[in-house]
Amino acid sequence: MAKGLTLELIVGAGLELLDEVGLDGLTTRALAARLGVKAPALYWHVANKQTLVDEMATELWREIQAALPEVDPDTRWRDYLLTFATTVRGTLLRHRDGARLFSGTYLTDAGVLQAQEAPLALLVASGMSLPQAVEVAMVLYSFTIGATIEEQAVAAAVDDRYTLARREQRLDPARFPLITEAGRMAFPEPGVLFAGTARRLIAAFDNWPAGA
Repeated sequence: MAKGLTLELIVGAGLELLDEVGLDGLTTRALAARLGVKAPALYWHVANKQTLVDEMATELWREIQAALPEVDPDTRWRDYLLTFATTVRGTLLRHRDGARLFSGTYLTDAGVLQAQEAPLALLVASGMSLPQAVEVAMVLYSFTIGATIEEQAVAAAVDDRYTLARREQRLDPARFPLITEAGRMAFPEPGVLFAGTARRLIAAFDNWPAGA
């Protein structure tokens, strides 16, 4: 084991490397070079790239949970869900390919799982059944991750192919008035679009059907 090399140091360097080269460029070899060690030195802490990614995603979860307000008897569940969604998005946007890194990872810290008890209890206390609460949480989470992956992919484009002006060059407004206007509605500032859609989604949870 390389002297002074810790999992915390590896994860921090991994997030820095991610910001520089993206998820596809993140490798244990590149990370070892950044840390000034041989790749096998990392294997005491992370067995492979997937293990590294799991640890990095778990650290992002810790950051998200640290930024969220504490759940107490006065917490309004709709406000909490909106804060959760915007906090997840904001945290992932701080890192290149952050949402892709986050998606489908394994949480290595049981404490991160345990911290989800209070928000789930908040939904149940609001009158939802446990199956309803789980479905609501999963729908909001999936929307947030998917929307952020899309936002980061568009932002990473090396040309203007995703701009509204470029899009409208491909359409004849006289023949396609609805899709032209729909594009203008669908491509505002990403944060505005996300917040508005998240609010409407959360409002729909008032009428969420009972789960199985």
